[in-house]
Amino acid sequence: MKNPRVVIADDQALVRTGFRMILASGGLDVVGEAADGAEAVTLTSRLRPDVVLMDIRMPTMDGLEATRRILDHATSCRVLMLTTFDLDRYVYAALAAGASGFLLKDVTPEHLVAAVRLVDTGDALLAPSITRRLVRRFASAGASPPAIHRDLTALTPREREVLTLMGRGHSNAELAAALTLSEATVKTHVARIFAKLDLRDRAQAVVLAYETGLVTPGDTDSTS
Repeated sequence: MKNPRVVIADDQALVRTGFRMILASGGLDVVGEAADGAEAVTLTSRLRPDVVLMDIRMPTMDGLEATRRILDHATSCRVLMLTTFDLDRYVYAALAAGASGFLLKDVTPEHLVAAVRLVDTGDALLAPSITRRLVRRFASAGASPPAIHRDLTALTPREREVLTLMGRGHSNAELAAALTLSEATVKTHVARIFAKLDLRDRAQAVVLAYETGLVTPGDTDSTS
C-alpha cells in the first residue's frame, strides 16, 4: 500500500505536532506543516502532497479559501477538513469547494490514520448520519456555497436514483439494499455518475444532489 504524503495546516503548533506524531506512527509521510491557509496553498504547490489536513479556522486565510485555491490547481490532491464541531457552519461550503470530508479534532489516532488513507484512495469521508444532518441543516438555513452546475440529463434513470440516494447520505451497502443490486453494480453506477458529471468524489455528489433539487432539506426515507 502506498503511503500518502501529507501536509498539515493548523494555526496551533501543538495540534500540528500531535497529528504529525500520530501520522508518522501510522506509517504516513508528513512532508510539511502550515500555520495558516496561505502557507498551506504555497506548501501544497511546492510539495505536491497527496492529502492536506486542513483546519477550517485559521488567520490570514481560512481553510475554506485555501481549499478552493488548492483544488483549483492541484486536481489530484485531497483535502480533509478539521473542525471542532461536527456541524460547523463552514463544512457544507467546504464540501462544495471540493473537500473530501471532515474530521473532528478529537478523532482517535487510529481513525485519523485510516481517514487519510481512505481519502487518498479517492473515496470521501462522510458518515451518512452526519452528512444528512449537516446538509439538511445548512441547506435549509440558506447556506450559499459555490454552485456546482451540471446537466443531469446525461444520467440514466437508474443513475439518477443512485445519485438521489447518495445525496441522502447512503453508503454503497445501503444503496445496494435499497435498489436490490449488488455492491459491485452500485460501484459501477457511482463511477459512471462521477465521470458523466465531472465530480471529484462522493462529497461533491451529495452537494450536487441538493443544489440541483434531486434532494431537498428534510427528505427522508425508510433507511435515513
